[in-house]
Amino acid sequence: MDLADSKLLKQHVIDPEICIRCNTCEATCPVGAITHDSRNYVVDAEKCNFCMACVPPCPTGSIDSWRVVPKARAYSLDEQLGWDELPAELSADQLSDAGADAADVADAQAEAAPAPSTAEPEAFRAAAYGATVPPWSAAHPYVNLYGPKAAKKSVTATVVGNVRVTEVGKEYDTHHVVLDFGAMPFPVLEGQSIGVLPPGVDANGKPHHARQYSIASPRNGERPGYNNVSLTIKRVLEDHQGNPVRGVASNFMCDLKVGDTVEVIGPFGQSFLMPNHPKSHVVMICTGTGSAPMRAMTEWRRRLRQSGKFEGGKLMLFFGARTKAELPYFGPLQNLPKDFIDINFAFSREGGKPKRYVQDAMRERAADLVPLLKDPNAYFYVCGLKAMEEGVVLALRDVAAEAGLDWDNVGAALKAEGRLHLETY
Repeated sequence: MDLADSKLLKQHVIDPEICIRCNTCEATCPVGAITHDSRNYVVDAEKCNFCMACVPPCPTGSIDSWRVVPKARAYSLDEQLGWDELPAELSADQLSDAGADAADVADAQAEAAPAPSTAEPEAFRAAAYGATVPPWSAAHPYVNLYGPKAAKKSVTATVVGNVRVTEVGKEYDTHHVVLDFGAMPFPVLEGQSIGVLPPGVDANGKPHHARQYSIASPRNGERPGYNNVSLTIKRVLEDHQGNPVRGVASNFMCDLKVGDTVEVIGPFGQSFLMPNHPKSHVVMICTGTGSAPMRAMTEWRRRLRQSGKFEGGKLMLFFGARTKAELPYFGPLQNLPKDFIDINFAFSREGGKPKRYVQDAMRERAADLVPLLKDPNAYFYVCGLKAMEEGVVLALRDVAAEAGLDWDNVGAALKAEGRLHLETY
């Protein structure tokens, strides 16, 4: 029996216990069915068309959750926003009491998630081109080793470094924080992330949820051979609308001293991974703290080069910020050999100069990007604020079109082959 003809709904919900509030699902949803408040991400049952676009990119699997409910009593947004955990599944008797017949109940309980919608969104959606599979040569990632539903809820890491990586100025206080896990195993790859559990409780008296941070160090540690990772963290003093706000986790992390401890969950991420193929090309496009995974990839390639295991794949970076002073790692980047990495900066608030964004720099380098769009061994990574995503993908489309390439084919190949990865927030 088709659920569409029954009184039941297999409602799409998000597990609040394992969600790390990374915004991937909301950014990916083509119909605007996902929203959030300061605590939870939730799905609007009236808008969700079961297209499943949000499921593959989710780093924790929290989005792949479902509850069979009477259509007339679907969980409202307000109910979902108040959840600390998913409600229990309704029993067959409860569903029958709501008016469903035995066949409806049996079909609903046996049925998998609804089939993906085949409807194509009308407007250009950059997120539609983001890959959900890793490069074919990427190393195997370990995920969810620590978390609410893992054998161990969290792991304690010790702060062994906390250095400011931007010039003095309260609006752009960005720190490079190094966490050591001691004897506890915590294997990571470039492009993965972790969740930090800030101490204390929120305004409702509930423990703070984990905040997600991309790892800024390569797979063998910030200090090679040590069980540690680094993070790039900007102190949040205002929201995206410019309203004053004090970020709970960012201020906690930026204020940490050497010797302090932090509770960590993760690691997360199975697709935003760099290729292991030694001749593969990597194009990195980022803004602000979106530079964290790019730093990890660059440093891993640099170490491979020093060991003689790097065989010449091209490394290209497009890095945007409002000013040089706000750009993390600006000094160290200047010292990297020009024959190792091709760096292109874009500053949007430099005095006396026109605004310039990463997509502008990309268009200027179109002649160099075209061969990489064609090359199956070239991979593109985008990380930063959500506002940059559309501009970057449109720039790639324009570069392809001006070279006479069919973007529909190119874009589809980038997605299917794990060659275009989008991680914006």
